[in-house]
Amino acid sequence: MQMTIETLGKLERRLVMEVPHDQIEREVEDRLRQMARTVRLHGFRPGKVPMKIVTKQFGPQVRSEVIGAAVEKSFGDAVRNQNLRVAGYPRIEPKSDGDGNSLAFSATFEVYPEIAIGDLARTTVERPTIEVGAAEVDKTIEILRKQRAALVPVNRAAARDDRVTLDFDGLHEGVAFDGGSSRNFSFVVGEGRMLADFDRNVEGMTPGSTRTFDVAFPANYGAKDLAGKVASFTVTLHRVEEPKLPGLDAEFSRSLGVASGDLEEMRVQIRENLEREVRKRVQVKLKDQVMKALVESTPLDLPNSLIDMEIQGLIETAKRDLASRGVKAPGVALPPDLFAEQAKRRVALGLIVSELVRANGLQAKPEQVRAVVDDLAQSYEDAGEVVTWYYSDPKRLQDVEGNVLEDNVVSWVMERANVVDTAVAFDDLMRNQQ
Repeated sequence: MQMTIETLGKLERRLVMEVPHDQIEREVEDRLRQMARTVRLHGFRPGKVPMKIVTKQFGPQVRSEVIGAAVEKSFGDAVRNQNLRVAGYPRIEPKSDGDGNSLAFSATFEVYPEIAIGDLARTTVERPTIEVGAAEVDKTIEILRKQRAALVPVNRAAARDDRVTLDFDGLHEGVAFDGGSSRNFSFVVGEGRMLADFDRNVEGMTPGSTRTFDVAFPANYGAKDLAGKVASFTVTLHRVEEPKLPGLDAEFSRSLGVASGDLEEMRVQIRENLEREVRKRVQVKLKDQVMKALVESTPLDLPNSLIDMEIQGLIETAKRDLASRGVKAPGVALPPDLFAEQAKRRVALGLIVSELVRANGLQAKPEQVRAVVDDLAQSYEDAGEVVTWYYSDPKRLQDVEGNVLEDNVVSWVMERANVVDTAVAFDDLMRNQQ
């Protein structure tokens, strides 16, 4: 079997293969002879079907299978002999320029790029620093109390943090509009759920009162017919309820899972949970910076086949997300260009991280995985049960291993980068990360 390899570009290659006719014919004949021993056809006993009939019935299919297997083997042998790392799938096509004694095929494919990690000493990584103290614990306790507050009806003007129940009717240029009216509608004043003008005008109303006022819709409002417009609302307030916080006592402590009800033990557990959450968020910020630095410092020629596969994966993920929101994916056109840049970054990052892990032995070690699982389990009442839950499913454990691997990469980069500690406010760090 003859083969030659051509270089078509930085990553693109073409392998030309020739498979001798007599080799194909011998293999086809052998397979048909084996089939003839067991094949069943109407009118013949098993194993008694004439060879001519077997050849006529199954010959074309067997020949196609034999040629496919020969080409696949030839391609695999060439890849191994040349130490090629094939990216994606080859495009195999027949050629018409054989020598008459063989079948010629070409396989066009891409190879993985050579990866040389850039100079990370020029990279600056800002490491957030924060200390969880008594003030942060106190603030968290107040948030937990508000989450467990009981709503008590009051006969006074609505104030911030009160829950109000009301009817409203909205008109734009004297005409009612979709979503502009509701009955027994409830929301918390000052929570930000309603438009600012609506929220501000409801504040100060008393139960049983009615008020008419204008509300300005922002220019980027979701309903285009109302964006940047002003509507008039008439509101009738039915009920005002104020939150009554639970007492800071043993009962409250037990509601947070502290069996003894001891307040000091509760504070210790809250502080430990906060410190665990702070570590997690700091690590996320570090990981974002490190991954960005790796991509920016390590220019790569990316295989188009991997980019195309990544784009298709992103499209499928987007369709599933749309379906979960009630949008039927088949009716939604998602252009590949919309995902191209994200796909390129993901492919580049995947290649770089894989090379770092391979070259520096950064794979997740069992003891590292167990340490992460133990840490995750600490925030639950029955830590042992949580550990068993993780180790009972390889997929769950695989997710943990992936996170540990990324943490190893972060640590490796930070040993070589310029790391600057930057103090951050507790509230800034704890805001939802985008």
